[in-house]
Amino acid sequence: MKSLYQEAKAIQDQIVADRRYLHQIPEVGMDLPESAAYIEKRLSEMGIPSHRCGVMPDEIRKKYVAMGFPDMAASTGVVATIGSGSPCILLRADFDALPMEEINDLPFCSKRKASHMCGHDTHAAMLLGAAKLLKDHESELKGTVKLMFQPGEEMGYGSKTMIDDGLLENPKVDAAFALHIFSTTPVGEVTYCTGVTSSSLDSFIVNIQGKGGHSSTPQLSIDPLMIANQIYTAANMLMTREVDPKATATLSAGVLRSGTAVNILPDTATLQMGMRTYDKEARAHILERLPQIIDHYVKAWRGDYELVTFNCPCTYTDDTVSRELLPAIAEIVGEENISNTGPMAGTEDFSYVAEAVPSMFICLGAGGPDQYPHHNPRMVLDESVFFQGAAIHANCAMEWLNRHGK
Repeated sequence: MKSLYQEAKAIQDQIVADRRYLHQIPEVGMDLPESAAYIEKRLSEMGIPSHRCGVMPDEIRKKYVAMGFPDMAASTGVVATIGSGSPCILLRADFDALPMEEINDLPFCSKRKASHMCGHDTHAAMLLGAAKLLKDHESELKGTVKLMFQPGEEMGYGSKTMIDDGLLENPKVDAAFALHIFSTTPVGEVTYCTGVTSSSLDSFIVNIQGKGGHSSTPQLSIDPLMIANQIYTAANMLMTREVDPKATATLSAGVLRSGTAVNILPDTATLQMGMRTYDKEARAHILERLPQIIDHYVKAWRGDYELVTFNCPCTYTDDTVSRELLPAIAEIVGEENISNTGPMAGTEDFSYVAEAVPSMFICLGAGGPDQYPHHNPRMVLDESVFFQGAAIHANCAMEWLNRHGK
């Protein structure tokens, strides 16, 4: 519906206001009580009922605590529906922030030691805008639109907590759509890719137990730093010697934590590694072999260890859903502003939704190549594009329901 462009433009100020409010109260992780309450309040003002969704099993909670996150007993996902019956399309927005301070001179800067430097505040505001548009056209919907406001994307597990709590049921979801704002893509440009859309991310946290001692008597100790070094060296050899060079795969260590002084061999060490790939076979092989390598080197040097893993699969864009929704996107941004750019190297836990139902994931530009990238404390977004994000969401939902509804 071309009219949605103008309708969305008319509520641009409200979308910006919602974004600016959320921007000032960033919350990290799964438990985002203030942000979730604001989203629920705004939905209620539109006459849209909502409910909380998300479970945090004890096993998962313990894993995240081991990784350094605070203990989070709750997962504050918010779900709402507009329309009724089948078929059902899901629209998703994440709304968690990053554990970093913002460095900007904006009137709506973060008031906390966290910040929305990945734009998730914008995602939530745009989906609230889409909710308003869809509610205004509810009588025309040939089925149901399910709205998914998701915590914990930066943890790589937020969408899974909602799926495990029945997100894709009652009504059963038949297709899904999500978009991500991008500060380094020109304003109003949309990029997408069919097939593999984003890389997987598998994290390995190795807590090594050695035996501390004096550096002058290493024979009386078990050096966990040496073990960590050998594991990391062997892990990189695994990537170059057992993975097909044509498969895009990379492994890096982000954390090596141990020791207090040059003359003290430490008692423990923690090594955290992350592996990304677009290739299913390469991923399966590394997931099998890397734990074997870790076990081998720890035991070879008489140490002990605990291995904690986190796994987030690739996101896939379904070819059929993509063909069906591209015309709806073009009505908002213009066909000349849409390009197929290949998969992005980052990871998206929308992947869990895309594994379960045919889906499409796109990126919407709100800046340009000279702007600060995401996860930078100075990242800013051009607010003029926000209404287009809301219109894209709403138009895609209506287009898909018009094609598949009765």
